[in-house]
Amino acid sequence: MQRHPAITPALGAALAALLLLSGCAGTAGAATGETAAPTAAAEAAASVTVEEAWVKAADDGMTALFGNVVNDGPDATLVGASTDAAEMAELHETVESDGTMQMRQKEGGFELPAGETLALEPGANHVMLMGLTGPVQAGDEVTVTLEFDDGSTLEVTAPVKDYAGANEQYDDGHEAH
Repeated sequence: MQRHPAITPALGAALAALLLLSGCAGTAGAATGETAAPTAAAEAAASVTVEEAWVKAADDGMTALFGNVVNDGPDATLVGASTDAAEMAELHETVESDGTMQMRQKEGGFELPAGETLALEPGANHVMLMGLTGPVQAGDEVTVTLEFDDGSTLEVTAPVKDYAGANEQYDDGHEAH
């Protein structure tokens, strides 16, 4: 076999080492690339729990999920929700508008700082369930899937309770039932 005159044995060894190292780097990059699924340690859902969760009973229309969202991990953001109990679920906040308190969709989601608890309460922040697919009655259970900014999800199963409050006004003119 003929050797190229410009490639010395030392240069050949350096090139071989470089190729070997670049092969290792490519493998590591593929495992941690943007398209790879987040690891369990990085998932917000792995460190978030919902305590004292409940859903307000309603025959039709709208209802909401309440409870305490506890983040025992790094900062996270709750960005959405879904459920089979309703056609749509949205994160809602309370804001003052023209001297009255109104509910509206929370743009950008709810930030969950590390070690903090977010209260979801009637008349305040909550997960709104709109277009109920059927009645949700006291004693039933509703499962809501919470969605985080890292793509992870957390299923919350909450009992349905009778509650006379939470008849808020919404900025689109709808009333909670």
